Amino acid sequence: MKHRIVVLGAGYAGCYVAGTLARRLSPADTEVTVVNAEPDFVQRLRLHQLAAGQEIEAPQLADVFAGTGIRLRLARVTDVDPERQVVAVADTDGGGELGYDTLVYALGSHGDDQGVPGVAEYAFDVAARPSALRLRERLDGLEGRGGGGSVLVVGDGLTGIETATEIAESRPGLSVSLIARGELGAPLSAGARSHLRQTCDRLGITVLEHTNVEAVEAARVLCADGTTLASDATVWTAGFAVNPIAAAAGLEVTEEGRVVVDRTMRSLSHTNVYAVGDSAYAIGDNGRPLPMSCASAGYTGMQATAAIVGHLTGSKVPNTKLEYPGNHISLGRRDGILQMVDGEGRAKPKYMGGRKAARIKAGIVRMSLWANSHPTFGLPKRKRRLAAVPQASAEKAVA
Repeated sequence: MKHRIVVLGAGYAGCYVAGTLARRLSPADTEVTVVNAEPDFVQRLRLHQLAAGQEIEAPQLADVFAGTGIRLRLARVTDVDPERQVVAVADTDGGGELGYDTLVYALGSHGDDQGVPGVAEYAFDVAARPSALRLRERLDGLEGRGGGGSVLVVGDGLTGIETATEIAESRPGLSVSLIARGELGAPLSAGARSHLRQTCDRLGITVLEHTNVEAVEAARVLCADGTTLASDATVWTAGFAVNPIAAAAGLEVTEEGRVVVDRTMRSLSHTNVYAVGDSAYAIGDNGRPLPMSCASAGYTGMQATAAIVGHLTGSKVPNTKLEYPGNHISLGRRDGILQMVDGEGRAKPKYMGGRKAARIKAGIVRMSLWANSHPTFGLPKRKRRLAAVPQASAEKAVA
């Protein structure tokens, strides 16, 4: 019987892991199945562009995995039972269960309302393709009525900064404001913060610093200091949360629900479960938790695939790099910031800004899309066979 590997989620991390496993393990011994709710690959790095009105490529997963040997199940994951080693899914046919021998949990993250009243009912977000399209429709409507409109972006993390600048550049007829809980761009170097502020000024973005939002209503937001801000479209980018399925399944998770893993991305509570990307609580080489990001998806995905291949083939499990080199921030289509960080995760004094930074960020995005659109890189002929007793080999490798 073949060893069944089931990958939950086909985002940046899930696609990479599935493709690399299919590329490195023999199909005579293994079968790889990817479960994803949406039929296409979502370029989450570019959802703020989609919301701003730009056309973003969304390759069909059926085409992405065609000819790779990877099975695709278009369904929503509803439950994981690690004791029975099955995953429950729901689809248009009613759903069912998938059994697994090795599970890769890559369900990613979604927008988090932080418990603020009104966010779920009235705010928009760019955490998923459907919600980004809803925001796009709203912005189209504001422009179409002729009198413009006000857009309020809440949250000055990377997503908030990219969303505000993209909308301001793409839709100059709208009035865009950005709410920052503290100083704008606080994690950046002094030079990068100055560049960001100049960009906001150039694009006409009103920046409101040291402002906390206490409630969102249909046409305004209420701030902690009593200020009321009018808004025709409130965009919530003040945090991300993970799917509660891992916690409900009994996997060891953090308070936020991220799966706690060891150095090889293996669940601390269930040794045949791995977590990658935003779903994983992984400690980087600097001793700090890796942040939710595309870069972390790549590093955790590389480590997980190396560990799975090593365990199943009875070979040594290597430690790949687990680092966070810095932030690549787009500020519209013609400007950007590259801010590298040191070993402690602090911004280095030097940064790159302007068109060159924008081109580098665009190159990173294109490379990510190509890699995920070609998950097996041509399926090389030589593939590794599994050890006779994978679990025994895995324990030896860990020891």
